[in-house]
Amino acid sequence: MAKINQITPVDWQTELKAAAFKYHVLIAWVAVGLNPIWAIGDYFNSPFHFIDFLIFRVAVSVITLFVVLSKNKLVNRPEIIAFIPFVGISIQNAYMFSVMNVDELQKHTFAYIALFIGAGMFVLWRPFYSVMVVVLSLVANVVCFWLFGHLKTGDILINGGMLTLSVALFTILLIHTRTNLTKKEIISRLALAESNNQLEIKNEIIEEKNKDIRDSINYAQRIQQAILPPQEKIDLVLKDYFILFKPKDIVSGDFYWHAAVKTTPQDGKPSDNIVVMAAVDCTGHGVPGALMSIIGSTILNQTTTAAAVNSPADALGFLNKEITKTLNSIKDGMDMALCAINFEKLELQYAGANNPLYIVRQKQFIEVKPDKLAIGADTDDAAVKVFTNHTIKLEKGDSVYLFTDGYADQFGGPNGKKFKYKKFQELLIEMQDNTMEEQKHILNYHHELWKGSLDQVDDILVIGIRI
Repeated sequence: MAKINQITPVDWQTELKAAAFKYHVLIAWVAVGLNPIWAIGDYFNSPFHFIDFLIFRVAVSVITLFVVLSKNKLVNRPEIIAFIPFVGISIQNAYMFSVMNVDELQKHTFAYIALFIGAGMFVLWRPFYSVMVVVLSLVANVVCFWLFGHLKTGDILINGGMLTLSVALFTILLIHTRTNLTKKEIISRLALAESNNQLEIKNEIIEEKNKDIRDSINYAQRIQQAILPPQEKIDLVLKDYFILFKPKDIVSGDFYWHAAVKTTPQDGKPSDNIVVMAAVDCTGHGVPGALMSIIGSTILNQTTTAAAVNSPADALGFLNKEITKTLNSIKDGMDMALCAINFEKLELQYAGANNPLYIVRQKQFIEVKPDKLAIGADTDDAAVKVFTNHTIKLEKGDSVYLFTDGYADQFGGPNGKKFKYKKFQELLIEMQDNTMEEQKHILNYHHELWKGSLDQVDDILVIGIRI
């Protein structure tokens, strides 16, 4: 606010002059028209002096009219526009008071009071001008009573003089107060306008920065989508499957990975075709998680050509070492479930870092538990981490599920609690008669129903494969 006050003093002065100009022109026009009309009251109140009073009134109105017609030259001095008619009327009233008798003086006092009340309501100027009007009025009264008056000083003071003087002094305070209030109101309004203007500028800057951020994140989304396996590539090796992928933000810390590999022929046996799938949950979500997902996906691609990687467990160990070297001392990492499926031999190999593997067989639930180890994260233990490789014999019609924790951890329901893994398992069993595509829509429907109006708390990834 202090900054705004420093840059707006000229503005409030200009605004105050404009308000004064408007009101003072109004006062002058009222004086031009109303002052001669009051001669009607003179006719009944002081008929003997009617002509004298009328001449005075017309003279003041003519002078005031000249001021009004010259108002454009007084835009920067609006005090003059009101000062001239008030001084003129004060001198006019001083003469009228001096020639009146007691009864006439009492009646005419109210006309003088009306003048000061009008001044208090509409005049905007410094106290100097109010004091000048009152002083000139007092001088005019003294001169006129000395030249034309016949009443005693006591009669004058008792029958209107004291009341008129009191109202005049009160009007000085009233004009000063109203001028200050108007000044403060103008300063506050201009300060508010300046503040709103500054706020609008800041909002425009923020919006521009937000646009840049959104553009960057949207571009990051395109990059992340580019590293995800294309559906056409997965369709070549998987016939009945689904991938439910719902990032919490524009970009995701969860990602899925796929590879189709051939085993190395051994002992004269031909190579096998293996389909590899992984569901990965990187530390965090949004942009930090997306950066981790790019690193993870890049290193996973290396596992398909690394000579030391011959199983999902080897792949997790390789990934753990490379993540640790890449991130140096940063203790971020990822959880994942990785499986390699041999459809010809109906055999599945699985290794997990905190994320399990589910199999539903003839509506019977099978859970293959992971190692309670994360990829990366604990950099000091990178060299000693060993992941377990599980080999599971499959049957036709088995449903295999890889997933991250986002689905089960979603808050919602009637009490705003987590969905939890128990409900997730029951839902998987319940929908086994549905196709994999139908299962994807069922899972999504139950997630949205459970979430309701609450926000999604984490990235969601569920992969289903029918054997």
